Amino acid sequence: MSLPPGFLDELRTRISLTDVVGRKVMWDQRKSNPGKGDMWAPCPFHHEKSASFHVDDRKGFYYCFGCQAKGDALKFVQETENVAFMEAVEILAGEAGMEMPKRDPKAQEKQDRRSQLADVMEQAVQFFRLQLNTQGGTAARAYLAKRGLTGEALQRWEIGFAPDGWQGLWDHLRGKGVAEDLIMGAGLAKPSNKGGKPYDTFRNRIMFPIRDARGRAIAFGGRAMDPNDNAKYLNSPETELFDKGRSLYNHGPARAAAGRGTPLIVAEGYMDVIALSEGGFASCVAPLGTAITENQLMMLWRMSDEPIIALDGDTAGIRAAMRLIDLALPRLEAGKSLRFAIMPEGKDPDDMIRSEGPAAVQAVLDQAMPMVKLLWQRETEGRVFDSPERKAALDKALRERIRLIRDPSIRRHYGEDIKELRWQLFRGNRPPRDDGFTPRRKAGGGGGAGGFRDGARAPWRVQGGASVPLATTRSSLLAAADEATLARAREAVILAVVITTPAVIPEFETNLERMICTDPDLAALRDMVLRHGVAAPERLKEEIEYALGPHALENLFALRHVAIVPCLRKPGDEEAARLTLAEEIAKLEALRGLDAELAEAQEDLIGLADEALTWRLKQAAEARNRAVRSENEDRAQYDVGENGARLDREERDAFGALLDRIGFSDK
Repeated sequence: MSLPPGFLDELRTRISLTDVVGRKVMWDQRKSNPGKGDMWAPCPFHHEKSASFHVDDRKGFYYCFGCQAKGDALKFVQETENVAFMEAVEILAGEAGMEMPKRDPKAQEKQDRRSQLADVMEQAVQFFRLQLNTQGGTAARAYLAKRGLTGEALQRWEIGFAPDGWQGLWDHLRGKGVAEDLIMGAGLAKPSNKGGKPYDTFRNRIMFPIRDARGRAIAFGGRAMDPNDNAKYLNSPETELFDKGRSLYNHGPARAAAGRGTPLIVAEGYMDVIALSEGGFASCVAPLGTAITENQLMMLWRMSDEPIIALDGDTAGIRAAMRLIDLALPRLEAGKSLRFAIMPEGKDPDDMIRSEGPAAVQAVLDQAMPMVKLLWQRETEGRVFDSPERKAALDKALRERIRLIRDPSIRRHYGEDIKELRWQLFRGNRPPRDDGFTPRRKAGGGGGAGGFRDGARAPWRVQGGASVPLATTRSSLLAAADEATLARAREAVILAVVITTPAVIPEFETNLERMICTDPDLAALRDMVLRHGVAAPERLKEEIEYALGPHALENLFALRHVAIVPCLRKPGDEEAARLTLAEEIAKLEALRGLDAELAEAQEDLIGLADEALTWRLKQAAEARNRAVRSENEDRAQYDVGENGARLDREERDAFGALLDRIGFSDK
């Protein structure tokens, strides 16, 4: 409906903003000056003790210096009463004694018929309420009492009873002079296929009136008393008053409660809403026998930015939640989302209120999960991801869902959360591993505490979720701590390079995953790089500082062997970063391979040398010689001291004597 020019201006001049706001606040008498229309009060939109809410009556505007709420009288009524613009206009126009503009004749005729239908519905409400208190309603009253509804609750919710007869309501309304077409138009009766009188839509059912946001009765929901009835719950057919997909049970009262800051709860049925409301959860609604529609979702978001979907803990409830995810994803906006509170298996809110009390329901609501976690649960629950193909299928399904989100900012945040959940699923509980090879038991027996794909043992075992050296390794001259020192230095350089130039992370993601990082500080940095470096490279440093503190990066870049790396002086130079990473990763993996071979040789020295042992020692010697040459070249760069980055003279002599003793020379 369009308003004629000047109508709103006239309305604003007739009303006093101080009077409108004064119904909702207590003025601060010390700060306020009524004579000048300069009024102050605690803000009605957020909790505070000081008077930061200012009303300038002469200009007709309010402003809160705390939460920045601002507007005029119409905006104030919209916000505090949780109504639409035209409803706010009607409310203030009524207070100002102004008549709302007339609609065109056809619209007025249609409105007149809707008003007549609404009157018929009100007469039906009263009829059903009276029938509940008759002898015919005895069983219905007993059932409602069993469900915990008191007489006062029955009055508040206007619950009634449709008698078990074909024309009980029809005869009552016709006796009141109501036209047949109005009874049929209101959905209260259906035509007979046998040529007789129309018959009542609802028979032998407990009746729940459905009212629109303005409080008008527009439909009924009826629960069958006969357990053999084909439809346990039956709603009115769609009429000029009632559009099932655009209506919510308890819409008006819930909207008012949500406007006062009460969390909006969406339940499945009438009894759930009634039980929740009687239990102290004033802002609760339910769709009418169908899955939530797009229009209903928009209505929910107009009432609350983040409604809580409280669903039954059964298969149907879970399926309804999953369908709602697909409906909501394309319509998400900043600040507009859903949370999901799944009741314990086999229970609904009504059951919990009656058996465990409101506190139990509140505990479930407090644990309501964001939509992204339910989306993740839908795609992963009950499935095994033990192959690359299954993991790829999961990634594809999640990408397709996330692409439905139109808002790029929300889409990016969903991607980050999904990456974090994926990390936890595939890597979060996995013990550290070396070079990407999964530890397994050695053929022919032996521990399985650590090793390589070819059955060779690695010089560590898993203890308390971390890799620690084997006892034989710690005591061995062949695997001293100097290689670990050099490895830590290389890992620090690698992490510094990818943090400085995160664009190269996708190319080296697999290598980063295979880095052991026995140093806990470096391990934490590696995890942050893998979690956020691909999804949000521009925010990688910010995420690290938020999670680990600013000292984490300061300590990394302050390391002497990191500070001298040339490519770090050119942040963003991808080519230089790639070359540095390729070289450092190759040397790191060669060093790890040397450690493993030497540890394997040490373990097998307990018995006599055989051909296989001789071959392995030959390979170890050659690897050692290559590593020593590389370490000598890098010693100045890494500056790890006299005891670092190479085998010392005693170790080399001991190793040579060992080879001589078994008849093999490393020269």
